[in-house]
Amino acid sequence: MDGSTFDEASQRARETICELCRLFWRLGWASGTGGGISVREGDRIFMAPSGVEKERLVPADIFELDRAGCVRREPESAGKKLTACAPLFMAAYKHRDAGAVLHSHSLDVVLASALVPPGEPLRLTRLEMMKGLEGVGYFDVHEVPVIDNTALEHELEARLEQAVIDWPKSNAVIVRNHGVYIWGRSPAHAKTQAECLDYLCRAVVRMHAAGIDHLLHDRSQPDAAANA
Repeated sequence: MDGSTFDEASQRARETICELCRLFWRLGWASGTGGGISVREGDRIFMAPSGVEKERLVPADIFELDRAGCVRREPESAGKKLTACAPLFMAAYKHRDAGAVLHSHSLDVVLASALVPPGEPLRLTRLEMMKGLEGVGYFDVHEVPVIDNTALEHELEARLEQAVIDWPKSNAVIVRNHGVYIWGRSPAHAKTQAECLDYLCRAVVRMHAAGIDHLLHDRSQPDAAANA
C-alpha cells in the first residue's frame, strides 16, 4: 500500500493527484467526495477514483489507464470505482493533448454560470487575471463554453466533447450549476488555469452583485487595436 511497486513516473503522477485532491478539498472545490483529478505521464493516464473523500487518497488508490481510456491497473485498495468523469477527462486528452485535466466544483464558477444566458459562453474581458489563462490577453474577449448539466456525469460526454471541439481557444468547459473541467500542459499548468478561472468567475459574480457589467466596465482604457 506504500506505492513501492510503482515505477518512478507512476509514483510521481499518483502523488501529484493526491496532492491536488487535498488542495481542492481545502479550497472547497472537492468537498463531499466531489471533483476529480487526472494526470498523464506519456501514454499512461492516472485518475482519482469516484465517490471517495479526496483529501484521504493515497497513491495506491489511483487508477491507471491507457490513451484509449481503458483501465490498465486498478487500485490496490478494494472497492474503488473508476470516476464517472473518465470519458469527460478523455475529451481533453484526445483533442488537446492535455497533460492534466481537473474537475472543480468551485462555487464561484457555479455562480458565474448562472449569470450566462442559455446557449452562450461566459465572456471575459479587461480583467487582469485573464493574462494567466493560456493565450489570453487583457483586452481580449475570451469565451469559455457553458454547457447544461445532466442527471448523471457520464451523460455529459457528448456535449462536453463538442464544446472542446467548438471552442479551441478555451482550455475549460463550464457545466452550469455543477462546476468546470479545465486542463493544461502539465499538472502545475492545469492548477494555475483552474485558479485563474476561479478568480475571474469570482470577480464577475461580485461585480454583478455590485451592479457592474464587467463587459462594459473600464472603457476609459484604449482598445487593443489602438495599442497594436
